[in-house]
Amino acid sequence: MALFLIVSFSLCAENWPGWRGPRGDGTSLEKNIPTRWSTTENLAWKVTLPGRGHSSPVIWGDKIFLLSCLPEKEERVLLCLDRRTGKPLWQRTVLKTPLEAIHRLNSRASSTPVTDGKFVYVTFMKVSDQKIPAPNVGSQRLISPGTIMVAAYDMAGEKQWAREVGEFISAHGFNACPVLHRDLLIINGDHDGNAYLTALDRATGEPRWKVNRENKTRSYVTPIIRTIGGREQMILSGSKSVASYDPASGKRHWIIDGPTEQFVASMVYNGQYVFVTGGFPERHILAIRPEGRGNVTATHIAWRAKRGAAYVPSPIVAGPFFLVVSDSGIASCFRARDGERLWMERLGGGHSASTISAGGLVYFVSDQGTTTVIRPGAKFEVVAKNELREKVSASPAISQGQIFIRGEKHLFCIGQKVK
Repeated sequence: MALFLIVSFSLCAENWPGWRGPRGDGTSLEKNIPTRWSTTENLAWKVTLPGRGHSSPVIWGDKIFLLSCLPEKEERVLLCLDRRTGKPLWQRTVLKTPLEAIHRLNSRASSTPVTDGKFVYVTFMKVSDQKIPAPNVGSQRLISPGTIMVAAYDMAGEKQWAREVGEFISAHGFNACPVLHRDLLIINGDHDGNAYLTALDRATGEPRWKVNRENKTRSYVTPIIRTIGGREQMILSGSKSVASYDPASGKRHWIIDGPTEQFVASMVYNGQYVFVTGGFPERHILAIRPEGRGNVTATHIAWRAKRGAAYVPSPIVAGPFFLVVSDSGIASCFRARDGERLWMERLGGGHSASTISAGGLVYFVSDQGTTTVIRPGAKFEVVAKNELREKVSASPAISQGQIFIRGEKHLFCIGQKVK
């Protein structure tokens, strides 16, 4: 019986290896995830983190990885913690560089790392000492351009390789979560200059392909990769478009113009449509048929909405439902197949963190550290509201029966303690 329980747990337990988890869409296949907690209840541990950052925690086995910036030292660091206790195992300085200009809602360590259990891959902006007029902003000011620095560390913290992959210019700061696909590490280099997508050999850091993005506009979207219609598709919004690429070569499959200029939220897929929510200066929700070739703007948008769209928080698919929370904290549930809005409710507070789901429930984490747990369906049903009483901008993670939430100063591990 004991062996059966161990095997059963191992079959349902998942690592959370990168941005938005094992499938890059915020979903967990685990059951029996905590639904109720507080600062004193159902909290396995809470640890103080050095520096500042919005990097989400990444979990592999008994290790947690996340990024931070130590502003007083101008250092960008990779942290490794013990998952069972939260105690630091090691810390490595990836980069020492001047502090870049950022939006008030951004940080200088916003990218979430990714791991394959062998290496941990990180990205930061390496800032030059040059000053240029900030492009694509309402008020003129000078900023420092830079480059995207990518580095790989082994699980013990030894650096394996590092490479600058291209320029990066933005008055709002940097964020580019790396994505693993087969033997490639893929980086989205959308910015207010010569924007690009690029892929490196994950073992060596050597360049494998690089393609230009025509519209040269900042966005911070992490691609999702799916096999759809017999072909591998890497899909993302940004650069005034929604587009699909072959992740092996960078060749574009299809593109939809607009519907607006800038995007932050990642996309999701339900087996029928890919869904986008964004952005700036206009907010849109689109359901897109991920088929065809070339420009499919006029033919492949299945449905669209505007009210309740999110700019920063990424949405989620839960069964037949598509759920999203706006930056101002208004949650909406749509019937995914036709876009009928089933309900629209104010959760309270602003929202920056992306939504997660597990065990048939959806978790929305507010900027104030309140998690609203809802049961998706035709009617709005709140299962629980949980307070951590700390500002939260990072997206949560789920692994091995626990929820990990990074606050402004602490990392919280919610659930039963692991012996």
